[in-house]
Amino acid sequence: MALKRPAPPTAPGPTGGVMLRSIAEIRRDPLAFLTRMRGEFGDVVQFPIPDPPTYLVSDPEAARRVLVTNARAYGKRTIQYTTLSLVTGDGLLTADTEQWRPQRRLVQPAFHHESLELVSVHVRAAVDRLLDRWRDRDGKVVDLDEAMMHLALEVVGSALFGSDLSADADRLAKATIEALDIVVKKARSPLSLPMGFPTPTNLVLRRAVRALDNAVDAMLAERTRNPLVAGQKPRDMLDLLLAVHDDGSALSKREVRNQVITFIVAGHETVASALTWAWQLLATHPQVWDRLRAETAPVAAEHGPVFADLARLPYTAAVLDEVLRLYPPAWLITRRSLTDDELAGVKVAAGSLLIVSPWLVHRHESLWVDPEQFRPERFLDEAGQRRRDLVAGAGYLPFGAGPRLCIGRDMALLEGVLVLAALAPRIELSPVGAAPVAMPLVTIRPQGGLPLRLRLLMAK
Repeated sequence: MALKRPAPPTAPGPTGGVMLRSIAEIRRDPLAFLTRMRGEFGDVVQFPIPDPPTYLVSDPEAARRVLVTNARAYGKRTIQYTTLSLVTGDGLLTADTEQWRPQRRLVQPAFHHESLELVSVHVRAAVDRLLDRWRDRDGKVVDLDEAMMHLALEVVGSALFGSDLSADADRLAKATIEALDIVVKKARSPLSLPMGFPTPTNLVLRRAVRALDNAVDAMLAERTRNPLVAGQKPRDMLDLLLAVHDDGSALSKREVRNQVITFIVAGHETVASALTWAWQLLATHPQVWDRLRAETAPVAAEHGPVFADLARLPYTAAVLDEVLRLYPPAWLITRRSLTDDELAGVKVAAGSLLIVSPWLVHRHESLWVDPEQFRPERFLDEAGQRRRDLVAGAGYLPFGAGPRLCIGRDMALLEGVLVLAALAPRIELSPVGAAPVAMPLVTIRPQGGLPLRLRLLMAK
């Protein structure tokens, strides 16, 4: 039987020999490899992979076409999301188009305006618990990566599921990290053995998923003891997931589990990553922290911050926007082309794999002045207000874009601003040792955590 010959390449890119010689670099520092590929071959790079044809896209308008203007021509059935589904199942993050639409409609009310207003209550409680834990750590080194993981986990548990996860934060944070680390390894090694084989890696993943499943079981058991009463409005996302619809249908326990774990994992990992890098950047840019402290100290001293304070915190929002530009949680977004298309003059056949990298788009010289520099003021207009045109533009994709834009984006932005506003006037952090190495896993996290020396400045 004749072998199928690969189609001729349609874009410049490395040879097979170059790819083989780059394997060590790809595993050690994929961000540097992608940056090098873009520097050598341009904004659309084709890798020497015949099945499927694989392209790296860093042209802002081409990325926007894939994610926004022609989004219907691209699906999510890629190795990135298929592997992630080993943890989350076919939840909202990994579901392909037809499965995704009804799921999105179901959980959307959990992120309406009135629900977001309550997030500040959960943030304040989590920040207070963190400051309590830090009370005897004044002057000592603390791991900000671990601290932000725990804080974000507590917020998502209470805000979306009405569950106090503070006692289980260590265990669930560890399970999340272990599960996502293995997801990345499996995505990079597609020939790894399926979950049914008891390899060491698979056993660790099974244990991590079991810990997450146990957390969901505990939530469901608690909700069984405290169900909605007749006529009561849903209190949170969990009530929405457990509701019986007008036609008598309801989600299965497995479907509920998939959505809860999706939001436990994705809902705290992304926020924690952004906050971790925020503290690293603030610790190394004291002039930015001084300006941030000047804006947030009056708010923190009064009562908060709370949802109503957002209008008083434009610079705080700009700091978070700039952190998300430099360290986008969704640093890699993949899509499968469903039809033939053309991106930045490059013909892309149906069935191709498209790799859109916000990391590269956020550093594109056509859009950003001094793109490697941490400059929050770039997100402020002349009146000192947040530049909404910039955060909505084609070159800014920290949470994706288009119809598959992260449903929790507004909650994540709100949580991030509130945490920065609550903690920035109360603490001081200084670097210890060398600068952290950015490791692009499911999100971008500092290798080995983020140790910083803590000094407490204000009481709660």
